[in-house]
Amino acid sequence: MTTTNMKNKILALALLLTTFLSFGQHNKESREKIKALKVAYLTQELKLNTIEAQQFWPLYHKYEKKIDNYKEKGRSKFRKFKGLDNLEEAEAKKLVFLKVILDKKIIIEKEVFISEVSAFLSYKKIIKLYLSEREFARKLMRKYGKGRKRRE
Repeated sequence: MTTTNMKNKILALALLLTTFLSFGQHNKESREKIKALKVAYLTQELKLNTIEAQQFWPLYHKYEKKIDNYKEKGRSKFRKFKGLDNLEEAEAKKLVFLKVILDKKIIIEKEVFISEVSAFLSYKKIIKLYLSEREFARKLMRKYGKGRKRRE
């Protein structure tokens, strides 16, 4: 792997970290409010019936918690460094491969989640879930971005 490729990967990783850290600055109350809004949004978008909702939400919350834990593990490792200029190449390599390992674990959790929810949700609803999650995140970013611009 060339030095340029490694630098590009590290830069991309740093950009991802910055995004993750910006969300980490919200207080717990804000995160709970966002989670409640997400639940309401996904419930509306997925049009879950009562039985589906009773089965879906415990699994979804368990899945989200595991994913959040993996992401937090990555963020906590990155917090130790004050920037790319202070990062030794060996440390950067470790961080890159840690990110790959965590991404693989997240994929495994997604596979487990899909196998569990596909027992009672159609695959169309599962696709709708992923699309709705992404749309919720976009709406949140638009709202957060607009609010941030007004505050500055």
